[in-house]
Amino acid sequence: MSSYADEYKRKLVSADEAVKVIKSGDWIDYGQFAGQVISLDKALAARKEELKDVKVRAMMRVSGMPEIIKADPEAESFSFMSWHCSGIDRKLCDQNLCHYLPMTFRELPVMYERDCHVDVGMTQVSPMDEHGYFYFGLQNSATKRMLDKAKVVIVEVNKNQPKVFGGNEECIHISEVDYIVEHDSPMPLIPSAPISELDKKIASYIVPLIEDGSTIQLGVGGMPNAVGNAIAQSDLKDLGIHTEMFVDAMVDMVEAGRVTGKKKNIDKGKIVFTFGLGSQKLYDFVHANPMIATYPVDYCNYPNYIAMNDKVIAINNIIEMDLFGQACSESAGPRHISGTGGQLDFGEGAYFSKDGKAFLCFSSTFTKKDGTLMSRIRPMLTEGAVVTTHRAVTNYVVTEYGIVNLKGRSTWEKAEALISVAHPDFRDQLIKEAQKMNIWRKSNKK
Repeated sequence: MSSYADEYKRKLVSADEAVKVIKSGDWIDYGQFAGQVISLDKALAARKEELKDVKVRAMMRVSGMPEIIKADPEAESFSFMSWHCSGIDRKLCDQNLCHYLPMTFRELPVMYERDCHVDVGMTQVSPMDEHGYFYFGLQNSATKRMLDKAKVVIVEVNKNQPKVFGGNEECIHISEVDYIVEHDSPMPLIPSAPISELDKKIASYIVPLIEDGSTIQLGVGGMPNAVGNAIAQSDLKDLGIHTEMFVDAMVDMVEAGRVTGKKKNIDKGKIVFTFGLGSQKLYDFVHANPMIATYPVDYCNYPNYIAMNDKVIAINNIIEMDLFGQACSESAGPRHISGTGGQLDFGEGAYFSKDGKAFLCFSSTFTKKDGTLMSRIRPMLTEGAVVTTHRAVTNYVVTEYGIVNLKGRSTWEKAEALISVAHPDFRDQLIKEAQKMNIWRKSNKK
């Protein structure tokens, strides 16, 4: 340990000193999720007058507007980009202060290896252990592959960042680090999305289809959270967790005795995820917990690995769906909302799992600002909307009006099934539109 301690002292610098390595035109990575750097962001912002065309990547900002944007709202010195947009990123996109980096999440580590230039890679880490390792905490994702690609590696040590075990690629050794900065900041607390009665109704269609020994993936939002809570209150046994995002509802599932992982075929007994966000309860749960195994996203989200477990249940939200079964989950028309994420990954992986099921869930309607009620099931996606899940991949679709399986169905059968779970006020018009598009038979149900 003494040699590591000496090396630590040699590499320990202030944030202001560390960012001096950044030059005009450089590509910088800030880290991802709750591991984005804070003091280094502030120090870089202070160099606004010295730098031009510095390009900064991050993912799903959860701790306030970046200081570089506050210092440079005209984006003359810094350009900010996100692999997946949070609410903060979305507002910045609306102001042309953040630009989305399209990707399928499982490909991100390989994209860093093949397609991304990284001059300086930064990330938050937990304090160094006696073996000289810093842990990435709740954000495995593509962190190690990003740092491997970087010409210069800077870690921001935060005593509040949980030490989360792997898996693999969950940590970095001090010998791979160029500069160490210390900055303690509270972990961002992300409250669980409120659960509505509509969410509970949708969950009531899904939970009866989950069997003992299933492996669970939950997406972001109130509806997946409602399913997790319903699972916690059920009598299901020996569930496993192999998920993209680890959320509070999953902690509830474990503490209720629903999760053992004993029936998993890979990572038996382990909770597998690639990133996590939530309450302090979640951060305390994952810290140094041998039940946890974080993996890079090209393992966690790779459909072939997902499918190795039996009875995989994938539950994700969408924004809208057309009568062909195409799902949009990342934009409202051309306005960017979030990102592709892992919905496609888990949709494919769950379906190829033995007895697996992939659910896409959403409320049947939304209300515009002027009070107009709109259907989320549409003849065709809104102009500019991005297709997140291909019509051939879509499996189960769930609204408050029921659940339908689109696999193995023709275009007219898909249209008929989707109209059956649309809001009743829109069904007649949807039938007329389906007829115009030649995806409705005269003998179809009316």
